[in-house]
Amino acid sequence: MSINLDKNLIIVKTIKRVVITLITLIGFSLFVGCEDVNEIDPIEFELNSGLVEDANGYYHMTLDTTKWQTLHRIEGRVVRNGEGVNIIKFGWISNHYWFIGDTLGYVIENTGSDELWYIGYDTTYITWFSGHEVPIVNGASYSDYDGYVNTMMAPVQSMKGDTATIYYAYYDNWMYEDTYGEFHVIFD
Repeated sequence: MSINLDKNLIIVKTIKRVVITLITLIGFSLFVGCEDVNEIDPIEFELNSGLVEDANGYYHMTLDTTKWQTLHRIEGRVVRNGEGVNIIKFGWISNHYWFIGDTLGYVIENTGSDELWYIGYDTTYITWFSGHEVPIVNGASYSDYDGYVNTMMAPVQSMKGDTATIYYAYYDNWMYEDTYGEFHVIFD
């Protein structure tokens, strides 16, 4: 009976060593894997405005004067380590707005304050519009599985000859970083 106990004890000790070795190897693998997470690169944003860029870095958009608004899609891509990043929320805003019912002018936000300037081309007083302010860019969008993000821009006829600034921002929740950017569009 003592021989069987000795054999059983040897088997139990061998199993214990194998289990401890496996746990050690698995733990080491997890530790090495966690180390790679700390070396993650920040997100990069590549803008593709779909517009012609001049020598000064300003984009040009030709307005369709047969319609009140000219629609245009702005595209970009967010990548990390060369791969597209899924579900990054973008915020978009412009310094140009217009009012529903008002075909004579538009509003420009004075940079750095809440003051708005109304731009009109005649001295007619406008009292018949409802006054709903409309931004020329959609306010938010998300990147898709491949990292592509889109928003729509829709300036109005009366903005012809003016330059709008389009601002964008996104948050990288892996790196805990906010990124802000802007570009300029001249309405031809």
